[in-house]
Amino acid sequence: MIELTSIIQSDRVLSRGEMAKISLRLSGPAILAQISSIAMQYIDAAMVGQLGATSSASIGLVSAAVWMMGGVTNAFSYGFSVQVAQGLGAGEEKRVRKVVHQGVFSLLILSLLIGIFGVLIAGRLPYWLGGSGEMAREAKGYFLTYASFLPLVQMMYFGGAVLQASGDMKTPSILESLMCLEDVILNALLIFPAGANADRSFVPAPLGIGAGLGVTGAALGTCLAYLITAFAMWYCILFRSDPLHWRKEKKPFEKSILTRALQIGSPMAFEEVALTGAQLVSTMIVAPLGTVAVSAHSFAITAESICYMPGYGLEGAASTLVGQAYGAGKKKLARSFGWMTILLGMGIMAGAGGAMYFLCPWVFRFLTPVKAVQKLGVRVLRIELMAEALFGASIVSAGALRGAGDTFVPALMSLFSMWGVRLTLASILSKSLGLRGVWTAMAIELSFRGVIFLIRFARSKYLKDN
Repeated sequence: MIELTSIIQSDRVLSRGEMAKISLRLSGPAILAQISSIAMQYIDAAMVGQLGATSSASIGLVSAAVWMMGGVTNAFSYGFSVQVAQGLGAGEEKRVRKVVHQGVFSLLILSLLIGIFGVLIAGRLPYWLGGSGEMAREAKGYFLTYASFLPLVQMMYFGGAVLQASGDMKTPSILESLMCLEDVILNALLIFPAGANADRSFVPAPLGIGAGLGVTGAALGTCLAYLITAFAMWYCILFRSDPLHWRKEKKPFEKSILTRALQIGSPMAFEEVALTGAQLVSTMIVAPLGTVAVSAHSFAITAESICYMPGYGLEGAASTLVGQAYGAGKKKLARSFGWMTILLGMGIMAGAGGAMYFLCPWVFRFLTPVKAVQKLGVRVLRIELMAEALFGASIVSAGALRGAGDTFVPALMSLFSMWGVRLTLASILSKSLGLRGVWTAMAIELSFRGVIFLIRFARSKYLKDN
């Protein structure tokens, strides 16, 4: 992390090859961590898939609501982590420690309040989203568990964010990879009963030990894995990272830090609410199409995630590189790093999308034994895969803009794209094309969003030389 800051602060002119090498070196561990996270989602989905289409659909029903809670807290987390990157770029280590200190306590309070709200609405939410019967009951248990653990989940994400902002991609990548293994073990113990069903429709828990909690066990296993990783993250921050820990210094409250976090995080939180709110509405559009459609929709989102998670790894690298260069007053370098990571993101996601187009039939066989779900999932996923390159452009551009503190206009752009384009088209096309119409609307919207984010990055006043 110190090496990156030294490179940014030096007067040496970097070649394109050097910038590409730095971008890949910084993003490589983050991409591997994201792939590990996706492997965890694949395994979770496959385990729950053994319980049947109803259980899979129950998770899909409330997934967007789970993402909304985490997305809002993560948005304000970025409000602090961007200040970490910019502060290190400017050589202000003492202030960086204050940022981390205030970020911890501010985010704990925020996530606790949101978690309590989630617990209070958990019983009604599945029905508001169009669920009923066993699907709604299982969805309640899944959402309630996640909401209860939200403050600890947020500490894991914030710990990883500040380590990445300091240029340390390796530590969170290793810990998140280990989290994948922890999740598999815990889920196997918590989802399945000690013995198999009479019809042996799913595997028994390992070693004959199992809680048999089903969908709730899947949420509990994942949250416990987050908890273990959060402790490890903060051990590294407090005892192994000189630029980040605050153990040896008093950290009085500094209003400007919180104000800046709100300036950066509020538009992002608004954007997350807009995006996940649109996904909730999309779920409500899909729910009347039946259990098979809801299940196929959920599995298709999971299958596609292996394609776009490398983009999120590069988004973190873009935010760090642009943020540190911007903090050092080197806008031209910040802009160059931004374009480099954007192009890498587009290329990697286009390649991943092309590979998934041919591999998705085998992926769906791994995720679910239900033939109807497999067939429909493959059909809709292949529609959306055509938009992966521009989807990558929107993801990495957002990270690069965030590093410079440009979050308000991108939030409005995302709002218009999701609500004005995707939902409008989905509500129209679903009537005649069913789930295929919903995914056609998604592909069109992602392409549109990619184009407007590329234009925004090219024209952003934050990255123009004075």
